[in-house]
Amino acid sequence: MGEFDLITRYFTRPAARAALGVGDDCALLQPRPGTQLAISSDMLVEGRHFFADVDPFTLGHKALAVNLSDLAACGAKPRQRVRAGPGAARTTEPARRAGAGAARRGQRRD
Repeated sequence: MGEFDLITRYFTRPAARAALGVGDDCALLQPRPGTQLAISSDMLVEGRHFFADVDPFTLGHKALAVNLSDLAACGAKPRQRVRAGPGAARTTEPARRAGAGAARRGQRRD
């Protein structure tokens, strides 16, 4: 079963106050009448989206870029970012470098 089949089968649910939900480039919420909030959270998986020896800076940059692309596909303008990732690392250096890469990408305006 592919990624989108899994999403459709196990994660698609009606969402209150949502214009777009699971399965689209991003969720498009309507927190109050006349406003919309676009949210994107794509996870990158080692071996599928990046090699194990990738520089964490480059990976952080890519992680933000793919989510910015999803927001752009929905016509949204990014305002904030949230980092999500796997648990315990042996050191904090990879997380620091990934954060720096995402911050660098966040500074770009293209």
